[in-house]
Amino acid sequence: MTRSNTDWFLDAKWGVFTHFLAAEASSSGGADITAEMWNQRVDAFDVPGLGRQLRELNAKYIFITLGQNSGHFCAPNATYDHLVGISPSKCSRRDLVSDLWEELHGSGIRVMVYAPAGAPEHEPQAVERLGWKANGGRLAEFQRKWEQIIRDWSLRWGEKVSGWWLDGCYYADDMYRHADEPNFKSFRAALLAGNPYGIVAFNPGLFTPIISMTEHEDYTAGEINIAFPVNDKYHPPLTRWVNGAQRHILSFLGDGWGVGLPRFPTEFVVGFTQYTNQWGGVVTWDVPTVNGLIPQPFMEQLRAINTTR
Repeated sequence: MTRSNTDWFLDAKWGVFTHFLAAEASSSGGADITAEMWNQRVDAFDVPGLGRQLRELNAKYIFITLGQNSGHFCAPNATYDHLVGISPSKCSRRDLVSDLWEELHGSGIRVMVYAPAGAPEHEPQAVERLGWKANGGRLAEFQRKWEQIIRDWSLRWGEKVSGWWLDGCYYADDMYRHADEPNFKSFRAALLAGNPYGIVAFNPGLFTPIISMTEHEDYTAGEINIAFPVNDKYHPPLTRWVNGAQRHILSFLGDGWGVGLPRFPTEFVVGFTQYTNQWGGVVTWDVPTVNGLIPQPFMEQLRAINTTR
């Protein structure tokens, strides 16, 4: 298996992640929001304003969430609508991912996307129609359907999307580590159907030191909450590679994913980013947004990182 080239990701050093969802990340809320209410929120996302902020920061990439537990997604997907049968669709009319690319690609800022590896758990019709079970299992029927849905998005965007971050790959032994499909290989193929040069990470959850789940990922998901990895006498020196995958760390600057005020002193944010970069790692910082815009306290911290690039 040949991994995609991550040199551009290494050269970027750091980037921005935004949780744009119908409810707070990892919560049970949002399912009661109507399709029209969701479309209004997506339509209100200020793409040009975010573009101006990212250019000011000299950011090289941004992640945006497609959706999560509530069943609302920020781009159309005819395959999802066909398989799930919810009408009116909770996939937005606006293709926010394409709109971001249109705004950013001329500035050399890449668009990357977050997608869940499971069905939206608080949308009962989706759970039933897709055959999802939250406690894992082989779930081959679900996985084949989910790969169809992912492939639809990937083909829609093609080279507009430079990478994928797949959340919730917690039952890898049951669902993906098989010689026969569906498996990690077929999941990767669906993700990269539109752009074979894109980069992929599968998230196993919180692990420190960070790990690589499979040879079929190009960079580590690297989710960090509280325990930030550093060299010490109990761990070998950090390197660019983690079992062949580009070292990457993802954490949040606020009180949680997509919420709150800055939890760290700016000196720590800058120092940890530089520290990880010096060992060949990439850092992605999640920030809250208001109608797509990054609040000023977080802009100040990201500006400080940029001054040391």
